[in-house]
Amino acid sequence: MSKRRVFDINFPSDPAPQAAPAPEPAGKETSPAPESRRGPMATAITENAAALKARAATEQNIRAENDRLAHEFVRLKKLGLVVDRIPLDKISTSKLVRDRATSRDPELEELQASIRSIGLSNPIRVEEDAEGSYQLVQGFRRLSAYRALYAETGDTEFAAIPAGLIAKGEDLKGLYRRMVDENLVRRDISFAEMAQLALSYAQDPDTDCELVADAVAHLYASAGRQKRSYIRHFADLLEMIGEGLQYAETIPRALGLDLKKRLSEDESQVAQLNRVLQTTPCPDAEAEIDLLRGFLAGTLEAEDGGSSATSGSDRVKTGVAKTTLRCALPAGTVRCQARDGRIELAMERDFSVIDRYRLEAAISAFFAALEEDEPKD
Repeated sequence: MSKRRVFDINFPSDPAPQAAPAPEPAGKETSPAPESRRGPMATAITENAAALKARAATEQNIRAENDRLAHEFVRLKKLGLVVDRIPLDKISTSKLVRDRATSRDPELEELQASIRSIGLSNPIRVEEDAEGSYQLVQGFRRLSAYRALYAETGDTEFAAIPAGLIAKGEDLKGLYRRMVDENLVRRDISFAEMAQLALSYAQDPDTDCELVADAVAHLYASAGRQKRSYIRHFADLLEMIGEGLQYAETIPRALGLDLKKRLSEDESQVAQLNRVLQTTPCPDAEAEIDLLRGFLAGTLEAEDGGSSATSGSDRVKTGVAKTTLRCALPAGTVRCQARDGRIELAMERDFSVIDRYRLEAAISAFFAALEEDEPKD
């Protein structure tokens, strides 16, 4: 009895060998071979590999863009072009000796009014200090105006000030040059203030300048040779009588140079002028300038008892009414102070180079115009 097969598996027979296809005649188009069939696993692996490759390329592009943006941020930061609003209590002014007098600024109220009206058009410049704090580099008056406005109004709008961020690490010389050059461009800083900064810079142990002349040469490298010479003369004057002056920043250039020359020629007069400054009350800048002019003219002397004496019209006057104004002209801003028997015009211009006949004609025209405007009895 034969056994019956339960399962019967038919394997396909090996395909018969086929001859290689004959080459197609030249010039005859060939049809593409039919695409071989792939399983779903092979397709998934291929697609995943392509996705991983695209993701890696995207990540590489993102990293490259982040690096570019980081370098651009550092570049802009070095230029002080990255601006942010920084709380006032996070800003310190201790790193640099300011080139502005700490006395009351008569124009600060004008700056406050401008900030109230149109905001701050020119941000201050600060350097990153410790974590969360900053050191002021440029903009002492603007920072003072914001602090005054916030103290006056309590408005949160003035609790933080727009500031350009300077990258940390710039040397002290560079920071001082930033501060000085900004004020030189504005041309409204006095010779005494510039001289006082040079003195402080030379005395600062963190700088490599020991001589005032070197400090002037570095800080005011952008100024002309003649202007640097004036600053050195004012620095010498402040070293002689600086402690006795209350309003040094108001001393006109010509008066300061004449005083320095007089005191250098006769050193005994240094102590004499210091006694006069210490014993004569000067309620305002005008009184102090009158005192200096009287001393220079030889009509003001200090007595041994500590009191001061004046003679004639050169006596230091106190409480005299005066008029102060500023006039904007195409050539610049003129500061005018008028009082009984005196009028002073001041601007950043060297009038000594003007021909004397032109000066005489201008003065004559000035007083002729005043007489025309005077009311007649």
